[in-house]
Amino acid sequence: MFSNLREDIKSIIERDPAARNGWEVFTCYPGFQAIMMHRWAHACWVSGLKWIGRFISYLARIITGIEIHPGATIGRRVFIDHGFGVVIGETANVGDDCTIYQGVTLGGTSLNSGTKRHPTLERGVIIGAGAKVLGSFTVGEYAKVGSNAVVIKPVPAGATAVGNPAHIVQKDVDARSANLFSAYGVTPNGDDPLSKALHGLINHAARQDEQIERLTALMKSSGIACSSMPECDKLNSVELNKLVE
Repeated sequence: MFSNLREDIKSIIERDPAARNGWEVFTCYPGFQAIMMHRWAHACWVSGLKWIGRFISYLARIITGIEIHPGATIGRRVFIDHGFGVVIGETANVGDDCTIYQGVTLGGTSLNSGTKRHPTLERGVIIGAGAKVLGSFTVGEYAKVGSNAVVIKPVPAGATAVGNPAHIVQKDVDARSANLFSAYGVTPNGDDPLSKALHGLINHAARQDEQIERLTALMKSSGIACSSMPECDKLNSVELNKLVE
């Protein structure tokens, strides 16, 4: 148990530049305290002491603002950052090294008691602030869910999901290549689908301009009179791409 606590504290310090030392994490981080109390509640739950498990989780919610059902399974080195308003349901399974931000819900969409109703997060998943992951499906290893996304379908390993309803905007062939930590699930390589579409249109138009210039030059060399494109009408793809960014 104490080795798990040391691991949790170390992982929080590695992922949060505001964490100065272990004592500060132990005494002032509600996400750490919620995980610690959940371990006690979960131990009671699986031992058949259901009411005690629920009461410990109730106290944890009062103290930390984080609600984790004692039946949920939480892995090692899980970091709930800020954490206020986080809800994790009874049959949820959170894998090792996951990061969950404030306002996240790992919820169920079924009313059938005794069945798997909540999502499974595999190792290294990052769930951005305000995201809702709803249903009995799996979010694959090192996947990222953007802030305020509403996820109702499985997310492949290494992918990034954004929007409401969520859609995949990035898919890494090798999930391990995506395991670099990114705060709030924000990736630095431009995952926004609208900006990607605009960049694609601008680059396509620039290629069309180049092709027109080549055709014009070929016609002139063949003795066919044609006017060149005025400089003011030429597409400046570099400047347009900067505007989109």
